Amino acid sequence: MIRKKGGPSHSYGMWFRCLIFLSVVSVISVSGSTGVSAQPEQVKSSSTPPSNRMAIIIDDAGNDMKGTKEILDMPVKLTVAVMPFLQTTKKDAEAAHEKGMDVIVHMPMEPMKGRPEWLGPGAITSNLSDQEVRDRVEKAIKDVPYAIGMNNHMGSKITSDKRIMSIVLDVCREHGLFFVDSRTNFRSVVGELAAAKSMPLIGNDIFLDDHNSKAHIRKQLDLAAQRAVNKKNCVVIGHVGHSGLNTSAVIRESVARLQNQVQFVGIGDLVRDVWHWKATPTLPTDNK
Repeated sequence: MIRKKGGPSHSYGMWFRCLIFLSVVSVISVSGSTGVSAQPEQVKSSSTPPSNRMAIIIDDAGNDMKGTKEILDMPVKLTVAVMPFLQTTKKDAEAAHEKGMDVIVHMPMEPMKGRPEWLGPGAITSNLSDQEVRDRVEKAIKDVPYAIGMNNHMGSKITSDKRIMSIVLDVCREHGLFFVDSRTNFRSVVGELAAAKSMPLIGNDIFLDDHNSKAHIRKQLDLAAQRAVNKKNCVVIGHVGHSGLNTSAVIRESVARLQNQVQFVGIGDLVRDVWHWKATPTLPTDNK
């Protein structure tokens, strides 16, 4: 005798399957309404940038020097210090700005010793009058598009001269620029004057390429990264020109290696977030 389908056992099975189906629908419905996925959560990668920040300033741009193109093609934010009144001053400043990098004026200043031809045009020298110093700084600021600050090119003699540096800082402040002491002279008066004028006390911590070898530059960059970890920030200076190709190559190859230790930022980011300085220009500039 063949038993007819639909008996008690069959009805119980149908009821049980319906119950499971309704439970699944309920879970999906709740997940959709709360925005929570019913699937296992993926482990997130460490995408939050490190809080330790390093600002790399590259000096001597503006004269079509070796390594300039490589620096401008860097995948991280750098600061490009552009010398005024040279053949690629405006081109390099505009290119750096378009790439999202910070631009500062690399102001030529008289050193204790060194070849005069290394200074470049429009240099600040110790024999200038107060008005001549002011005029040269103002002209340099106007000649470098998008400049947000200034640092010294050479300048070991001038950065220890209170008369001249007081004028330089006054002009910078009037135009809304900060000043970075490259620290080419340990007797520099820049920090003292900046504090008196309520300007940020910004100075170079490490030179990357004082010796032109990849091994040395790599060692200096590692020291800078360690300082950034210890102090939460670090300002370093490298160059285009004589060491430009080595410096740019080492920076590029080190980005992936250091990106979990430090965040590469512009000097303007440190000025805003670390020194909490906001520009209040009293004179107009044509390069903003």
